[in-house]
Parts: sequence; structure tokens; C-alpha cells
Amino acid sequence: MSVSLTSAAGSSAGTAIDPKPIQENGQREVFCGLTSIVWLHRRMPDAFFLVVGSRTCAHLIQSAAGVMIFAEPRFGTAILGERDLAGLADANEELDRVVQELLARRPEIRTLFLVGSCPSEVIKLDLAKAAERLNRQHRGHVQVVSYSGSGIETAFTQGEDNALTALVPLLPSSAEKQLLLVGTLADGVEDRFLTLFERLGIDPVSSLPPRRSTELPSVGPATQVLLCQPFLGTTARALKARGAQLLSSPYPLGVEGSCRWFERAAEAFGIDPAHTRSVLDPLAERGRAAVAPHRRVLEGKKLFLLPDSQMELALGRFLQRECGMELVEIGTPYLDRQLQAEELALLPAGTQLSEGQHLEKQLERVRAAKPDLVVCGMGLANPLEAEGIATKWSIELVFSPIHGCDQAGDLAELFARPLRRRQALNFASSQPGNL
Repeated sequence: MSVSLTSAAGSSAGTAIDPKPIQENGQREVFCGLTSIVWLHRRMPDAFFLVVGSRTCAHLIQSAAGVMIFAEPRFGTAILGERDLAGLADANEELDRVVQELLARRPEIRTLFLVGSCPSEVIKLDLAKAAERLNRQHRGHVQVVSYSGSGIETAFTQGEDNALTALVPLLPSSAEKQLLLVGTLADGVEDRFLTLFERLGIDPVSSLPPRRSTELPSVGPATQVLLCQPFLGTTARALKARGAQLLSSPYPLGVEGSCRWFERAAEAFGIDPAHTRSVLDPLAERGRAAVAPHRRVLEGKKLFLLPDSQMELALGRFLQRECGMELVEIGTPYLDRQLQAEELALLPAGTQLSEGQHLEKQLERVRAAKPDLVVCGMGLANPLEAEGIATKWSIELVFSPIHGCDQAGDLAELFARPLRRRQALNFASSQPGNL
């Protein structure tokens, strides 16, 4: 086993739709959960993510990070060699050696995440047991946590869900009434959210994951949990098992979703609705003004969302209600009805949903519908573009700061951009002398 360190830079409610989606099981085109390390390691600079996997795992993370610079990374891969995979070497001994070398080289690490992969799961390497053993060996110096980032039967955003679930047992207990925001946000977006909660009169407010892995928030029966992302079902249930109360709300994407999100928190803390509106209304007005020029591009265009990130329902709701797009189909890898109840209620009646993926069948429906824009994984974008269909990478929506009223215009622009590009290319090709 060897270690590879990857470099890195640091409105009114709608009518509930038909609850029976198309359920598919077949060929899928997805990233694996290891991809989530790329945004998690930026969030917690005192943590290190050590993938126990193959060289393919190392290449995937480096490609997802999109960088090739010589710098000290905060994630890497303990590469399982042929001897490990064949059982000729003790993988646990090799892992202990790699961790010892890593911590000697990087003494500033405070939390070490052991991240399982397809290869480590295939050879039945028990990383939970390994984490217990390493915690005993390095007690007082580093906290070792394990979770699965395997791409077997998962969506890539489930990597974050699994990582946060692994942290929940470590959270200290508290009986204090507090608000807990769950899900990774860009630091600038989180700062604005915290300022807004302060103006609303909600205090204290903490976040999971925290900006420092050693400063974990507390949790208890008076903790009100507000999810920032729709793909954190396992984490939400783990927090509920600790006694926390989950607030049901649309997600803070676009003006409408963001306002309802803040309003739900304010309601839970007994804030006067008039005061809530006085804080949110100016933001909503600015957000709608920022969306307006992009709505002119998007309005009336047909949209097809292929399943990838589990953000598809919230994005479809925003693009239909605030940007005027026509929803052909919303696909999602998994439909968590508890977490998506508020989003489902805001979609127009008759919206076609699909759960899971049979790639060939979905592509047949895409070609038959001839949508103006398809939101999909990177592996499908180029083939669809070659067929004359504009696309948007769904993974870009996870990396980008798109939450909140302030970001509503930027969110709309991400979808308007490929349509503007397609329009420009069509115009250029139509000019005399152009092929």
C-alpha cells in the first residue's frame, strides 16, 4: 500500500404533483461519493481525507479537483496494490504504516477521515475497526473517523451525507435551544446567512460541518435543524435520533426557496412575521431584479433534468416558478419524500418525475422531447451537445455558491449561459462563409 497525495488549491404554494414517479433501474452515469471530498476539504482546513482505494480513485479525485499544482494537499489516496488486493499483504498493517507516515509529515491534522472506496469494500477492509484502532494509537493528537465514499449504487453527493453522518456521534450534547445549519456552504454565503439570522433575532446558530473539524456543534432535543442541501437524509435521521427537530422547508435556492427557508426558521423561534418580512423583503426584491434579465432567456424553454446530484427537484422548482421554464422531466437518483415534501408541493401538477436511472431509456425520452436545455453529468454533456442539445453540468451546481436571495441571479445565469452560447454558435454558423 502506498500513499498518493493529490494537490489542491484550496409566491403561493403549488399543487402537489402525482407522487408516483417513473422508477428505473439499469445503466447509470454518475460520479462516485469520493468527489465530495473536493468541497469538504476546503470547508475544514484542519482535516485530512485519506481515501483507501486504487490509483483510479486517486486520478478521479485529482480530475474532480481540476488542479495539477505542487502543494501540500488535504486529501490523498492510500493506494491498494496488487499484494493488498490479493491478500498477500496485511492491509491493516499497511494502512497503519501509511497513517503513521502521514501524521508525522502533517502534524497539524486534527481530524483524519478514512474514506472507503469500491476496492476497499470489495476486499472487506473494515475501516470502522481501523478507525477505532488508530484512535487508540493516536489518542490526544488526532480524531480518526471513517465513512464510505464508494460509488457502488450511490449518488456522488452521498459522500458528504456519509461524512456528516459519521460526525454526528461525536457531537456534544446540549439542552439549549439553537439553530443548526446542516450541509456545506461557501464561506461567503454562510457569512451572509449568519448575518441575516442575527438580524432576524435567531441565536445561537451553528453549522455542520464546522469550519474547524475540532469545533463540532452541539445537539439535543431543543436543536432545530435546517438543511442547506437536499441530499442529507442519513445525516438528518442521525440528528433526529440524537433528539434534534428537523424543520421542513424548501431549500434556499432562488428567491422563493430562500425566503421560505428563513421564514421557517423564524417561525420555529417565534419571530414576529412582520419583522421577518421587513428583513427579507428588500433581499427578495433585489434577487428578483437580478433574475429578471436571465428569465428573458429562459422563459418558455423546455428543461430536462437527468438524475445526478439529488438537487434536481429544488432546481426544477426554481427554474419553473422563478424563471418560467417548462419542465419536461425531473430525474433524481433517490426520492426522499420526507426531505423533498416542500419541494414536491411547489412543483406544477402533472410534472413528470423519474427515480433512479436507466440511461438508454432516459436518453430516448430526451431525444423525443427535444428540450432546449438538459442538466446532466459531465459524461453525457459532450454527446448531447454534439446532437445539438444545450447542457449544464450538474456537478457545477454543487461547487458554485448558489444559495440565498443574493445568489439567485447567479444561479439563473448558470442556466442562461449555455442557451446564450448555443444561440451565438447558431448565429455564427448561419453567416455566409461559415461552415
